[in-house]
Amino acid sequence: MQLHAKPAVLAVTLALSAFPRMAQAADSSTQLVQLPEVVVTGSRHDSQADGNSLSPAQLAAQAARSSDSAQLLQDIPGLNLHAAGGFSSLPVLRGLADDRLLVKTDGASLVAACPNHMNSPLSYMDASQVDSVQVYNGAAPVSAGGDNIGGVIVARSAAPQFAEAGQILQTGNVGAFYRSNGDGRGANASATLANDHVSINYTGSTARSNNYDAAADFKKSGLAATGRAWMDGKTVGSTAYKTENHQLGLAWRDNDQLLEAKVGVQRTPYEGFANQRMDMTDNSSDQLNLHYNGQFAWGELDARLYSQYVRHSMNFGDDKQTVYGIYHNGMPMDSASHTLGGSLTADLALNARDKLKLGSEVQRYSLNDWWPAAGGNGGMGPNTFWNIKDGNRDRVDAFAEWQADWTAQWRSIIGARLSQVKSNTGSVAGYNSNVSYAPDAASFNAQNHARTDLNLDLSALARFTPDDNAQYELAYAQKTRSPNLYERYTWSSNTMAAVMNNFAGDGNGYVGNANLKPEVAHTLSSSANWHAADGEAWQFKLSPYYSYVENYIDAQRYGTANNNQTATTGYVVLQYVNQNAQLYGMDVSGKLQLARTTGFGRFDATAQLSYTRGENLSTGDNLYNIMPLNAKLALVNTLGQWTSTAEWQAVRAKTDVSAVRNEVKTPGYSLFNLRTRYENKRFSVDVGIDNVFNHFYTLPLGGAYTGQGMTMSRAGIPWGVGVAGPARSLYTAFNLKF
Repeated sequence: MQLHAKPAVLAVTLALSAFPRMAQAADSSTQLVQLPEVVVTGSRHDSQADGNSLSPAQLAAQAARSSDSAQLLQDIPGLNLHAAGGFSSLPVLRGLADDRLLVKTDGASLVAACPNHMNSPLSYMDASQVDSVQVYNGAAPVSAGGDNIGGVIVARSAAPQFAEAGQILQTGNVGAFYRSNGDGRGANASATLANDHVSINYTGSTARSNNYDAAADFKKSGLAATGRAWMDGKTVGSTAYKTENHQLGLAWRDNDQLLEAKVGVQRTPYEGFANQRMDMTDNSSDQLNLHYNGQFAWGELDARLYSQYVRHSMNFGDDKQTVYGIYHNGMPMDSASHTLGGSLTADLALNARDKLKLGSEVQRYSLNDWWPAAGGNGGMGPNTFWNIKDGNRDRVDAFAEWQADWTAQWRSIIGARLSQVKSNTGSVAGYNSNVSYAPDAASFNAQNHARTDLNLDLSALARFTPDDNAQYELAYAQKTRSPNLYERYTWSSNTMAAVMNNFAGDGNGYVGNANLKPEVAHTLSSSANWHAADGEAWQFKLSPYYSYVENYIDAQRYGTANNNQTATTGYVVLQYVNQNAQLYGMDVSGKLQLARTTGFGRFDATAQLSYTRGENLSTGDNLYNIMPLNAKLALVNTLGQWTSTAEWQAVRAKTDVSAVRNEVKTPGYSLFNLRTRYENKRFSVDVGIDNVFNHFYTLPLGGAYTGQGMTMSRAGIPWGVGVAGPARSLYTAFNLKF
């Protein structure tokens, strides 16, 4: 269902505005229920440096809007989203995205196992499960994590709950949601049984949606593809999805120690991708996560061991053409991976001034990526196409970090991380020995594929807090990221094969480069944070940054067929290549308490503005998928247990585009959103409208629209169409605690 009538919007808006007053009256006549005391045990943030954090209340309000955990991060200044599937968007932090960011989910650093990066790390944690988020920029201390140049995102589920001594705790919650655009719906549940030493917990969730609609036609109505169903011009093809998550946790504690074990599974029978030529037709993940935390007289010890098995399949979904001549079953593509990792960190309190953090990490990642024959004859048979065979990428890190609180006003954090990354892969083969595959395979197999990178990360941060109203920070970091397996080891320049190796979402084809060097970013970041002493009345933060990246992995045109070297429109074939780049910009954020009244509660205004510029210094081109100037303003009313928000977003036109990729420009736009949330100790209710005035817009980081049609062929679908953003959507969510 999609809402179009303006009277309906007005009616819902008036209803939202009336809810807080009604609730206030109800609360005055309702006796509060006393719940038993619950003890929650957790660990501290990964770094002593300040990052941007989101509280459980902020996350809960955003979770009602989307099942995509990455969508929860949109209130972080400088963070945007690279569109992907319905629950697997890729965070973009100050112009850097995907593998350039390190994402930790409950301490595990997971790895995408797909040539399109469909199964991104955050996609394995349902939005309803996320309890806290910490985001560190590219100049973060080395203890925050390695193998990244753009920053670290740490997402955690709720810490285990325990009862008071001699008591038994039985608690949990159930919830459900509905979203009108796409007919999205789902449910979540959790249950905990605990005494004062042992806690058993279950969490589960389901989510599904049909294709969503844009606010206006952005392409012609007609058959989505040959042999497929009719699709309206405003329907964004390949945006449907269905997924479910289940996790069982067991925790034990005593006075100073905590031991946790979590087993989780995810099953996704389908997830469409509007900016990829393929769709996910199955994704199965099995995870194990073991965690130990101990508090001692000398400091803190934290250890973790995690494992994930992934089995991933792709083909053309319901909106993309499946029959190609003699091939009637599309183009099956499969991958399987195993990630095994661990970490050990010790926090040592040397004296009243100095703290030392020592740590080590290890990660072993193996990958097979193969494409079964589509038929017995022709170009896509009779053999299996091996995209990556026996691929592996193993990383070992060690770091040391010294924090000194010189005075009550001055703090410094200095650290170094040494990392060894080894990668390798076996011999490959095409569907057959024809000229389309054999020369590339023979050339690749003749090479030595083994690579060993020795990477050094450095960080230095100084913080000055002169009084209760100001804080200033200056940080420098050298961060390094080694290429992933798809960047180094995809080998076929065949156009059909190349366009299937793409995690940029631009519709182009990509060929790997075994000689790629690690990216090394030199980042200078500063911030000035002025605020009221109580942290509530007002706050203003200014954060400029600059990053120079040696050996930035960009792309160059590959081959001369079909005017590939000179074409300024259409889709092209590219190869990954090291070049130098720079990114710079500024994030501005603030809040102001406007009024505090007796009858209408408190009124606050919040604002944020972000600007990022990315340039390839080797070619003079613009970097791909850089978010244009954008701003967000919100008026927030808090009345008792109600929080209501009116939000305005504005985005400037994207005109600085990547010429080598024939990146499409997007126009500017603005959106208006309304939402309200009521929460007490027993239940919470969310109601909201996104895109209230039903404006049409194109997602600046949405990439090329490849959501329908003859997507196997490079030129089989129109070029120049971006992925349209969602039209107006009414959503509601309900959670009951017991």
